[in-house]
Amino acid sequence: MRRLLHTLAASAFACLLLPLGTGPSSAAAAVPADPTGMTSGFYTDPNAAPAVWAAANPGDGRAAAIRDSIASRPMARWFGAWSGDIGAAVGSYVGAADAADKLPVLIAYNIPGRDACGGHSGGGAGTPAAYHSWISAFASAIGSRPALVVLEPDSLGDFSCLSQAQIDERNGMIRGALAQFRDRAPNTWTYLDAGNPAWIGAATMAQHLDGAGVREAHGFSLNISNYFTTGENTAYGNAISSALASSYGYTKTYVIDTSRNGNGSDGAWCNPGGRRIGAVSQMGGGGGGGGAEMLLWLKTPGESDGNCGVGGGSVAGQFLPEVAYKMIFGY
Repeated sequence: MRRLLHTLAASAFACLLLPLGTGPSSAAAAVPADPTGMTSGFYTDPNAAPAVWAAANPGDGRAAAIRDSIASRPMARWFGAWSGDIGAAVGSYVGAADAADKLPVLIAYNIPGRDACGGHSGGGAGTPAAYHSWISAFASAIGSRPALVVLEPDSLGDFSCLSQAQIDERNGMIRGALAQFRDRAPNTWTYLDAGNPAWIGAATMAQHLDGAGVREAHGFSLNISNYFTTGENTAYGNAISSALASSYGYTKTYVIDTSRNGNGSDGAWCNPGGRRIGAVSQMGGGGGGGGAEMLLWLKTPGESDGNCGVGGGSVAGQFLPEVAYKMIFGY
């Protein structure tokens, strides 16, 4: 009900600003939706892996800390082939958030040739046509409900591992995805992933973002599944936005994944030890960080990056309670 009142109030105000004879559809086009204003905060998923593990292991000495410091925090949910019927999966998740008057954060991770450089999370839809169907169903399942969606982590950072034909094909798929959300999910803000400060120079990433259609997105995301400090990401995000302005004539806002950046990076990206959870999801850059539109937990603390580092023997996405526990305390 609260979300409905927010929406009705915004729509009524927009209509007052229009000249006589202009219809409601023009009002929607003139005033971009703000999903953060349609909800009362970020959604905390009761079915996130840390919450499920803590509930199933109440006698474990690590359970209380994982429940209180990780499971109780708002985090993104990742969607891919493992999600099954994507329309049903997304619809259920967004519906639960909507019923709670909270804003869900979703990550679409199913582009063909996914994780081309890293390799630990390879896969994705088999063809561009399959991806088009999948992402269309994803957007349709959100519908008019408010949401934030990050599209395809790593997809623009992996260009060095793709041919030009593959890059062109990928850009076409991402542009098509943005069009689906524009047309089918009008109250969703979309973000294209722009990697992290140590991966690709800001000017080059701005070029990649523009080629993939970021002009049509709300913004871009930084530091997904990585460890760089909020300050380092702020400098990088501001540099990308400046490069977009100087080369293409527009700027974009950005969000930073702070889920695992509490101790910064030691230079490794695949399950390094000694990392720590960072600032919880919030609007703004957080305590003087500046620049970022939001700080978000996009990667779930304790979920493995693959068979590497302190996650040896695991697969990407597997929840590791010992890694999660140590990440709370930074050791």
